[in-house]
Amino acid sequence: EVQVVESGGGLVQPGGSLRLSCAASGFTFSNYAMTWVRQAPGKGLEWVSGIISGDDSTDYVDSVKGRFTISRDNAKNTLYLQMNSLKPDDTAVYYCTKSRYWDWRNDAMDHWGQGIQVTVSS
Repeated sequence: EVQVVESGGGLVQPGGSLRLSCAASGFTFSNYAMTWVRQAPGKGLEWVSGIISGDDSTDYVDSVKGRFTISRDNAKNTLYLQMNSLKPDDTAVYYCTKSRYWDWRNDAMDHWGQGIQVTVSS
């Protein structure tokens, strides 16, 4: 059974840092692109970051570039999102997602985690 499970969220002050983790199982993790998607209060889903299978190329939504870093440890079947210099606008439920492919073409995400809350507030 394909499963992805997030951890590491919580409450942090503006300017602080958090690292989200996503434990994957039930598929060959290294063969698939993975992404982080978030949903802020009252807002729709927003793609945040993705990491491609193979060469591990990454990309980010403009609002988090320079602050967030996506990475993967294929030996541990784990995806990470290091979040630095956090802002109140980063407050959201964050979801780890598995792509159908080696990249995230057409936002073709076929499995989602349960989501984890990140709250940035003073």
